[in-house]
Amino acid sequence: MIEFYTNPRSRGTMARWMLEEVGAPYRAHILDYETTMKSPEYLAINPMGKVPAIVHDGKTVTECAAICAYLADAFPQAGLAPAPRDRAAYYRWLFFAAGPVEAAISNTGFGFVVPPERRRAIGYGSLEDVVETLDKHFRQSAYVTGDEFTAADVYLGSQIGWGAQFDLMPMRPSLLAYWDRLKDRPARLRAAHLDEESANAS
Repeated sequence: MIEFYTNPRSRGTMARWMLEEVGAPYRAHILDYETTMKSPEYLAINPMGKVPAIVHDGKTVTECAAICAYLADAFPQAGLAPAPRDRAAYYRWLFFAAGPVEAAISNTGFGFVVPPERRRAIGYGSLEDVVETLDKHFRQSAYVTGDEFTAADVYLGSQIGWGAQFDLMPMRPSLLAYWDRLKDRPARLRAAHLDEESANAS
């Protein structure tokens, strides 16, 4: 049994989607931002006091990208990670999503724009650079690694879906088409339903 710590209005939605994809049994612990997320019990699991986190076989994993990658490896029968020798694109885009995409979208949401003369000093350059890079990729590939859905699509797809929902990034046709291929996956819909139930119960 995986212990899953989350809040339905957080990045935990990504981890729940991944849990539903692998089909592993898990128990969800819904934490409140101001109380249980900062409790000594939870800080012993994640000293950042952030969600999501999972505990599996006595091992703690935090950070959405890490959770997605870990679950793909821990449950190989789900087929959500390429063979190790074929993981170049998988790793590249998983960490591109965890770095440039996450930072560019978050900074845009807070109104921070990198001055053009300082773009070389920040990892993502500019939101326009990030979107252009994604657009080039998804004009040629259905999914992160080509034609096969993987854990990297759970994470990167969640970031793009979030950007579209909150109007935080320009949605090129290729990105809209990519999100359309992901948004109705049964596991994602189950996860969204469970998160909505949790949100309504709180």
